[in-house]
Amino acid sequence: MKLITWNIQWCRGVDGRVDPARIVEHARALADFDVLCLQEVAANFPALAGSRGENQFALLAELLPGYTAVPGAAVDAPAPDGGRRVFGNMILSRLPVRQVLRIQLPWPADPDTNGMPRLLLEATVQAPFGPLRVMTTHLEYYSPVQRAAQVEAVRARHAEAFSHARLDRARDASHGPFHTWDQPVSAILTGDFNYLPEDPCHARMQADFELLEGAGRPPALVDAWRHAHPGLPHAFTNGVHDRAQWPAPYACDFIYASEDLLPRLRELRVDGDTQASDHQPVLIALD
Repeated sequence: MKLITWNIQWCRGVDGRVDPARIVEHARALADFDVLCLQEVAANFPALAGSRGENQFALLAELLPGYTAVPGAAVDAPAPDGGRRVFGNMILSRLPVRQVLRIQLPWPADPDTNGMPRLLLEATVQAPFGPLRVMTTHLEYYSPVQRAAQVEAVRARHAEAFSHARLDRARDASHGPFHTWDQPVSAILTGDFNYLPEDPCHARMQADFELLEGAGRPPALVDAWRHAHPGLPHAFTNGVHDRAQWPAPYACDFIYASEDLLPRLRELRVDGDTQASDHQPVLIALD
């Protein structure tokens, strides 16, 4: 199974051109991916540099026939024309998609900083080795207070899914709204976390979980780069080519894998060449 995560900056490249087709082209050049996790997908936002207000969720879905498109709106606001403006995350999967969850992350008041709503988008896919929860997110950039709260919420969701996997006994096969969908323990968490590898939030995301009564201990979420490349600094994922927005490159896009998946990890790689966004895509391969 191959998965790519990428903050696509509303499909805007370093050259200032907004081009959803180029995003798909460059992702396909990196790998024949099974799952594509995207952050900063926009619809009806002509104020974004280079955009005409195109619905990028629809365009990206059209460019990947055979993939199930799972949109996730973190920002959903009215537009002057009476429609809606949407900004958020997206998962596209050619693996079967089971349950999808859209979890609004905490947004505590922080009067000294700007910010916007954030979302954790989760899709359970049927990987070759079994069911897998794929989560993607884009944490707050400006507010450390909000970012830390969002880390705790992501961890809480992972622990919650583990509890369902271990404790749920009642089952519903009605195919109605109460139909029971399994919530697997195994998980991949991807996204733009807006913190550096040395930030305490990065360590906190990987911290051991407490024992849950009757269920045991959820598997930790481990930085896949550090597992695949022990002792090597993270490859830069933002500002590698874009000097107009970023004075120096740094790493803020990570893939975490639940501990049980680590023996399956075969590749973790950053594409440092593409200039289709201000961020670089990250690839993980599991067998």
